[in-house]
Amino acid sequence: MKKVRKAEDIILLLRKVEILVNQGKTVLLSCKEAGISDVAYYKWRREYGGLQISQVKELRKLKEENSRLKKVRI
Repeated sequence: MKKVRKAEDIILLLRKVEILVNQGKTVLLSCKEAGISDVAYYKWRREYGGLQISQVKELRKLKEENSRLKKVRI
């Protein structure tokens, strides 16, 4: 079953994996220690990489507003 995570939690997991990789561990081993799959790590890195938690909150707010506006338009 797919586990749903908050964007803030994803950012923290990405940082944890990056720290472990910088310490010399492989991405696969780092992901295993963080409790995520390497596939999820690469997907999240593509989506959230380089963002701060405040930026993620703003992005989520904008997506919700966009969704709301699309419903109003229809």
